[in-house]
Amino acid sequence: MKVLVIVKASKDSEAGKMPSQQMIAEMGKFNEELAKAGVLLAAEGLHPSSKGVRVGFGGKERTVTDGTFAETKELVAGFWLWKVKSMQEAIEWLKRCPNPHEEPGEVEIRPLFSAEDFGCALSPELREQEASARAQALGLGPVRFETGRELVIAGLSSTYDAESRKNIPQQWGRFAPHLGKVPGQTGTTAYGVCLNIKPDRSFEYLAGVEVSPAATLPSDFTRVSTPACRYAVVTHEGHVSTLPQTIDTIWTQWIPDAALNTAKAPCFERYTEKFDPKSGRGPVEIWIPLEA
Repeated sequence: MKVLVIVKASKDSEAGKMPSQQMIAEMGKFNEELAKAGVLLAAEGLHPSSKGVRVGFGGKERTVTDGTFAETKELVAGFWLWKVKSMQEAIEWLKRCPNPHEEPGEVEIRPLFSAEDFGCALSPELREQEASARAQALGLGPVRFETGRELVIAGLSSTYDAESRKNIPQQWGRFAPHLGKVPGQTGTTAYGVCLNIKPDRSFEYLAGVEVSPAATLPSDFTRVSTPACRYAVVTHEGHVSTLPQTIDTIWTQWIPDAALNTAKAPCFERYTEKFDPKSGRGPVEIWIPLEA
């Protein structure tokens, strides 16, 4: 679960008084502990309300009110965004926090809504719309959702881990002479299929092309089928050397927060004729299978 940890304003924070060097150091150490534990997602302090504005909503009318705002105890001086297993874990972390102010005060913890909280109101279409918006906020660009057909892909396969995956380009170099010559090859699109992903982040990677199901393949080739199902399709527009960073963003940031249920099936990269292997540029589509 995610929680917003809200630091309430004080007379000093509203007066614009900056924290002491000791306070900055103590908060920095606390934030480092949060980050090492994988809890910290964001942490920011806010200027006093004298530098803020409020926009009032009344029907189609909008009114703007400049700060300062009254009721200091109801104002916010800063916040953390944490990812925790439970509210109790958030409480235990907060008890370890240095006092944000020199005077007594309160820090509030509020859980964020998750997709499950909305129930049936969050339809599959709205879920995908929300997921696409989150992807764009992470710099992944708009996401396309479509039902993909079953594919039979054949080529050369190798096993990698988080460190050795840098050698995948060499695997493509070994497969390149086979392009257009694979028995039963269908079309000109090439595929990089990722499967058998294990908890230690090792995985099998197949560089190949689509083939007919009955194709007779060379002895060193591996054949894999991808299911006909709903896919989220992310397009990588940068140089192919930065593809691993895009994939890491998808799996470590986007998928965990996008309220999408991924299927236990191979995901794959799709290299069409628009991709130029010589320059390493051109769009690369990343297809992620989703549960029905």
